[in-house]
Amino acid sequence: MKVEFINPFMESTVHVLQTMAKVTATPGKPQRKEGDAANGDVTGVISMISEQAKGSLAITFTSAAIFDIARRVLSEEVTEINSTVTDLVGEITNIVTGGAKQLLSERGYDFDMATPAVATGKNHRINHQFNGVKILIPFSIIAGEFYMEICFE
Repeated sequence: MKVEFINPFMESTVHVLQTMAKVTATPGKPQRKEGDAANGDVTGVISMISEQAKGSLAITFTSAAIFDIARRVLSEEVTEINSTVTDLVGEITNIVTGGAKQLLSERGYDFDMATPAVATGKNHRINHQFNGVKILIPFSIIAGEFYMEICFE
């Protein structure tokens, strides 16, 4: 996997969460991920396809992290993963991918994006639908952790 694919997603994630939720997301060290088990409780997944490459992005939030983000964005307390939370995760996934798409287009990659899918539950699985290497990037915010997975063929 090329670094030029990873950095736009990291940059977009930091920017989107700062803009939407006024929260600072600090990325950790990218690492290779094996298996398809999610590291969090709710995940947004979106596919991206271009003539040069195809892949997907997944953002997995722990309950603590997404509840804090939801509180900041919606100005209301959220204490369970419900349709409000899943809609928010889908929207964050879509906006992050859109921001990365714009950064990648500046480098000559023109991606089409699908509609995000959201999965929930302890130990849920993430299906990237592509056979590329999966890169996992941990992020931390004051309230907890969330994880980004990028998979490109």
